[in-house]
Amino acid sequence: MAATSPDKAAASPVSAAGSVVVLRSLDTKDRFLGSGFVWQTDALVVTNAHVVGSADSVRIIDAAGGEHAGEVIGRDPVRDVAVISVTGLAAPALPLGPAPAAGDDVWAVGAPLELGLTLTRGIISAQARQVEAAVPIRFLQHDAAVNPGSSGGPLLDAQGRLIGMNSRIADGSRFYVGISYAIAAQDLARIVSGLIDETLIPFPKLGLQLRPVNREIAAALGIEPTGLLVDRVQVGEQAEDAGLQAGDILVAAQGAQLARMGDLAFAIEAALPSQSMALTVLRHGKEIVLNLSFQPVAASALALRGIEGAGGLNRISSYRFEGLGLLLDDNALVTSVTENSPALFAGIIRGDRLLAVNGHALSGADLRKLEITASTLILLQRAGGATLHVILNPWDSGEGIRPVGGANVLDPSIVVF
Repeated sequence: MAATSPDKAAASPVSAAGSVVVLRSLDTKDRFLGSGFVWQTDALVVTNAHVVGSADSVRIIDAAGGEHAGEVIGRDPVRDVAVISVTGLAAPALPLGPAPAAGDDVWAVGAPLELGLTLTRGIISAQARQVEAAVPIRFLQHDAAVNPGSSGGPLLDAQGRLIGMNSRIADGSRFYVGISYAIAAQDLARIVSGLIDETLIPFPKLGLQLRPVNREIAAALGIEPTGLLVDRVQVGEQAEDAGLQAGDILVAAQGAQLARMGDLAFAIEAALPSQSMALTVLRHGKEIVLNLSFQPVAASALALRGIEGAGGLNRISSYRFEGLGLLLDDNALVTSVTENSPALFAGIIRGDRLLAVNGHALSGADLRKLEITASTLILLQRAGGATLHVILNPWDSGEGIRPVGGANVLDPSIVVF
């Protein structure tokens, strides 16, 4: 299934913003996820795989504020692309633009920091930047401002045509520092088509830990500074099956030299259709050739629906506070919070006093016997007298806010006047 024809260009980046959507979780939490955009006239939305995570369904909010249920029909967590089928979405698809050149003006559209749809402007800083050595993607680098929440939004040219999908910012900072990365539209078209047609071969996990042979390592080994040094081979993985060993140096794949760390990812992707790859390895000063066979990639998540004879997963139906990492004295004072416990991630800290649970005041003895059977609202009093509510949910996905520096991070749902 091909992308939209490039001759049906939008008039401008501003008008193209009507094709951009916001994604939220399709549950009672209604969590903000990120951005996306309409890919084709049959109501497909494209976004990053890290935006939808493991969700099967999401809520789509179009530029006019209309809400739609979307079903995730394909995702590639390595290449970081997901495709969502949406019913009733009338927004126009974004046309595909030509590959940009360094210095070209670009516009990024998305919902950074959970704001509404936002348009920012920059230029193409570099055309082909491999950001992760283990991922066969060369990104467009640009300096249009993007921030958390912009992921999955489009990068547009002056005619409002799609030239990329904003996917990440420079490592080392969670927020924009002048370096943004987008998957080029040409790569995106190939990946999306493969996901829709189910022809995209998943990228394999080899069980191999490598480092580049730099000048210091090369001098120690008495070799030229090129190739990839094997640090570790995981037991039972594909690299071990191929005969690779720690201390080997990968010098070529399919006869092509591995000069940089990222070269291997592209060599693997090129060899995936043949399901094997010849690796030239330097071992104890001698070159040998090993055959690496690619095994089918298992599903990233276990799906029990539709499997005959699959039993249900046992779910704990109730907890006491102690089982959630929380110890209380007779005055309802928190005397201990276990590290990495549901209580800690809810925002409860040592020294807090529990004033009420779901609106009811209880003694410390009653609290210790209380059975938590659902998401619970707790009113706390901090050591200094300040009060706040936290939600303690033992069945949460683990995405809560972790206290930093002895105080809970400000909950974004709280407004201070």
